[in-house]
Amino acid sequence: MPRPAVTIAARAARAAGNVILRYMNRIDGLHVVEKQRMDFASEVDRLAEAEIVKELRRAYPDHAILAEEGGASGKSPLTWVIDPLDGTHNYLRGIPHFSVSIALVDKGVPVYGVVFDPLRDELFTASKGDGAYLNDRRIRVSRRENLGGAMIATGFPFRQREHLDAQLAMTRALLGQAEDIRRSGSAALDLAYTAAARYDGYFEIGLKPWDMAAGVLLVHEAGGRYCDFAGRDGMPASGNLIAGNLNVAKAMTDAIGAQATPALLKA
Repeated sequence: MPRPAVTIAARAARAAGNVILRYMNRIDGLHVVEKQRMDFASEVDRLAEAEIVKELRRAYPDHAILAEEGGASGKSPLTWVIDPLDGTHNYLRGIPHFSVSIALVDKGVPVYGVVFDPLRDELFTASKGDGAYLNDRRIRVSRRENLGGAMIATGFPFRQREHLDAQLAMTRALLGQAEDIRRSGSAALDLAYTAAARYDGYFEIGLKPWDMAAGVLLVHEAGGRYCDFAGRDGMPASGNLIAGNLNVAKAMTDAIGAQATPALLKA
């Protein structure tokens, strides 16, 4: 039975999903801004975020909010961390792969999370200590014992292109052992897919809290692990994230750690 907070978050995610789908056939007419180099947002991001915030404020007026577009508001140890449209670049090009990500974080630790794919009507949910689910079906991370035959997901650091050489070296090291690497354009869905064993592992440089808060909880509650590039458990302040089942996460940490620069190994 979903916890009340997850039910509220799922309702908010579906409301945002309705906004996202409503504008899909009007992409050419959307107002798009470049927040920073190669980092775009559209009016759909803002409208979807407004729907989420409205639902969450109605149920939890005293909670703080950290949203990708609106920033931080309120003061509370309980904070809703929101990405209203994870995969904006895909969305603006008509590529059908994007999601809504919502998590409740308690003093830096995700305790409830929802990732919603409105196109496929796939709702990934997790509550700390209660497991992870896809449309009410329990999900688990893969059982793969090492990188041999593994399918790994990643994203390239458009916010931190100075680390591109290191990322390519990491990719090369992983491809020396894994079956293949995918780069799909939605960190939240990559983590959800890792929780559901569609991927065996995931890594990326320079994520923001709203990119990963819901997804890392899904992985953890599906029996997996998430850590930074040095193998320190928890949601990394650096945004340099590894996730997967226990064996694959360890193997990825070893392979990536050997290629990462000292700057990428910092907490």
